[in-house]
Amino acid sequence: MSGVLHLLTLRDYAADEIESLIRDAVLLKKLRKLGLKRLNLLNGRSVAMIFEKPSTRTRASFTVAAYELGAFPVSYSSSELQLARGEPVKDVARVLARYHDLIAARVYRHEDLEELARYSGVPVVNLLSDKYHPLQALADYMTIFEKKGRLSGVTLAFIGDGTDNVFNSLAIAGVKLGVRIRVAAPREYMPSEELLGRDVLSRIEVYEDPEEAVRDADVVYTDVFVSMGQEKEREYRLKVFLPKYQVNSQLLRSVGREDFIFMHCLPAHRGEEVTDDVIESPQSVVFDQAENRLHTSKSVLLHLLVPEWRKYMREEPLQPDIR
Repeated sequence: MSGVLHLLTLRDYAADEIESLIRDAVLLKKLRKLGLKRLNLLNGRSVAMIFEKPSTRTRASFTVAAYELGAFPVSYSSSELQLARGEPVKDVARVLARYHDLIAARVYRHEDLEELARYSGVPVVNLLSDKYHPLQALADYMTIFEKKGRLSGVTLAFIGDGTDNVFNSLAIAGVKLGVRIRVAAPREYMPSEELLGRDVLSRIEVYEDPEEAVRDADVVYTDVFVSMGQEKEREYRLKVFLPKYQVNSQLLRSVGREDFIFMHCLPAHRGEEVTDDVIESPQSVVFDQAENRLHTSKSVLLHLLVPEWRKYMREEPLQPDIR
């Protein structure tokens, strides 16, 4: 293990570390279903969560994850902190690190997360930035493993914005895990070497035609065309993406197999990037993805705060093989 202190992007994590996070999440989910909700492995600790953007799944899952592990979660909006009045990020980092054992933040600018990490004496977790969403990717690959029984060799087709923060994290982790990554995007929204790195970009398949991208795919994935902070671009983006890049029943007929799954990180703009009938179809696993945000959040908290946590379990549970 590389001993990474923070989780800002999965670019910093090796394949075996990502696999370990997913394995532990699978185990933690099993324990919770057995009634072991309160593991109390983080007793006496507290977690700070900063939210510059609205949140449903991230706020709920990370809060419950901290609570069920025994930590005290404290949520701050940027307006509740002095950040809204111009206090430097580096000062907030140094102050909160004196009170809390971990800082997690959902921000508009990834650079603010990097500054938090630079000045914090405790681990910093990316709850979403404009560039990456690592917690979502971990939950997604946990879900794919549950549904497909493997990750290596699985084909994932992402339809939409190839510069999207969710896609960036999916591609980075997927390449490391042996997943075949495809993306169908308009030319001006093709994946970025700056965000993915040359090694990742060279190993993904890029298309302009969604039908080519989804053919024989195990997983079809999409995200909103207009993310938070891009509202001024809404009209232009919808003209670029619609109707060609909408995931609908007509596009899914091009998959050519019945056992594919449909994924979306939510919230969905039904009728834009995806139709209602697709989200509600038997192939849709979007709410399994949402649930797994809880278990992967627990896994991340333990990885950063109590990496030896398994030693405190009475029995060593069965290790799932995610390869």
